[in-house]
Amino acid sequence: MCKILLLSLGLLLATGAAFGQQTGCLLQSQRPMIVAELFFGRTIKGRGPVSEAEWSGFVRHVIAIQFPDGFTVHDGAGSWLDPATRSVVRERTKILTVALDPAADAGSRLRAVMDAYKREFRQTSVGLITANACGAF
Repeated sequence: MCKILLLSLGLLLATGAAFGQQTGCLLQSQRPMIVAELFFGRTIKGRGPVSEAEWSGFVRHVIAIQFPDGFTVHDGAGSWLDPATRSVVRERTKILTVALDPAADAGSRLRAVMDAYKREFRQTSVGLITANACGAF
């Protein structure tokens, strides 16, 4: 009985490896990736919000340079609680989603985009969420 169980376990492990399971990904065509979402608030204190033209220029000159393999941008509506006034502040937001090779210089490229946005549009922060995932393109 024990020999059959060990043989079955070995066959199961070998089958998993044959179907790309050695990476932990569901499909053989997938590979491990990092998915990052960045949140860019568009309100600038003392002037109007980041315009579509300004955003397009930032995408062209910063984001596309850092992520030439592709990315997705969509509009959002951010909210946060102002600690001084205790009121909810709403702000138009751009959300950038990018899938990256975890072995590459992903962190430094993400940081370059975040730092450039903060500097160019006088922002105190850019939100960032990262997660491990599997992907195929």
